[in-house]
Amino acid sequence: MAVKTCQNQQRFFPIRLLLQDFKTYVDQACRAADEFVNIYYETMDKRRRALTRLYLDKATLVWNGNAVSGQEELNKFFEMLPSSEFQVNVLDCQPVHEQATQGQTTVLVVTSGTVKFDGDKQRYFNQNFLLTAQATPTNTVWKIAGDCFRFQDWAS
Repeated sequence: MAVKTCQNQQRFFPIRLLLQDFKTYVDQACRAADEFVNIYYETMDKRRRALTRLYLDKATLVWNGNAVSGQEELNKFFEMLPSSEFQVNVLDCQPVHEQATQGQTTVLVVTSGTVKFDGDKQRYFNQNFLLTAQATPTNTVWKIAGDCFRFQDWAS
């Protein structure tokens, strides 16, 4: 087993073990992201009134540069959107290091694909989510802390 010595020479970190743990962490994040994306876009398209349940109480959505924060404002925003049909073509994710999130388990999820809103043409989109794990008495659920949606319109 490869061992790397820390600068102070007093502690040893088995690199293989660290990489194995990190790979497990990444795999868990990807499974959570995949499940979340399926739930999110199905809810957006078919049960939009329930969508805010996926967000933290003080979550912020930035939709094409316009910020919306809090459950009540999110609910108003989603209700005014026309019905939609999302198709996710790309999904990527990565865990966010716990040092950056004060020990809170957090995953960055990036999606892109197409969306057709009722009365509008099909458009490309990109959406980024910051998900955070929330413990409940029976399990752990992922909630959206931050959400950034952007249409990807290119000049013709």
